Amino acid sequence: MLILVCTYNERDNLPMLFEQIEASVPNVQILVVDDNSPDGTSDWVEKQMKLKPSISLIRRSGKQGLGSAIRAGMEFAIENGYEWLLNLDADLSHSPSAIPLMLSHRENSDIVIGSRYVQGGGMEGCSWRRVFVSKCANAYARWIIGWSVRDCSSAFRLYRVSSLRTLQLNELVGTGYGFLEEVLWHLLNQGSRLHEVGIVYTERRQGKSKISIKEALSTIGSLHRVARLQNKRGR
Repeated sequence: MLILVCTYNERDNLPMLFEQIEASVPNVQILVVDDNSPDGTSDWVEKQMKLKPSISLIRRSGKQGLGSAIRAGMEFAIENGYEWLLNLDADLSHSPSAIPLMLSHRENSDIVIGSRYVQGGGMEGCSWRRVFVSKCANAYARWIIGWSVRDCSSAFRLYRVSSLRTLQLNELVGTGYGFLEEVLWHLLNQGSRLHEVGIVYTERRQGKSKISIKEALSTIGSLHRVARLQNKRGR
């Protein structure tokens, strides 16, 4: 299995994240996709690579968005023959301690979502505005697309790589957070089996959130693209 960590200015969070990953799933392979972070994230990862051959790095030329970083990680997993790819946030908001639970559903799933909105899930340390926006965004996604998925926007996901291999990843146009909804629709459309497990999302303690108004608008645009695909399929 490959664990994907997409980063932009996460130098201070990675040491603890890597420790927690090692404690939860020892000897796992880790890929960091970094968008040329000014804080030296890539430089720190390169030093770790000399100590641990299980760590890989894709250093990109600049900030290109979470979606395109995840797509790069998916392509890496496909090209290198991994069976499973797990993506989680670099800011410690997704606890690696939940990974074994997600892995326990591999036999009957092609995608496992670490969900805030099923039994056992929740949010800690988040402002009421953050909780309100997240719940509204997920409700809107379910309404406009007709999903029964409770947490459509969670980036904490385990993918069966053989399912990703059948997608035309280069045709997914979302480069930001909206990529998560786009790839989810394509996977479900091709019959991938989904399971959600409850996880507790914890607000980041260090660094700044990457979510902006531009990202929010991009996500809405992605949802409307997916809705149009859904409507075409229903005709």
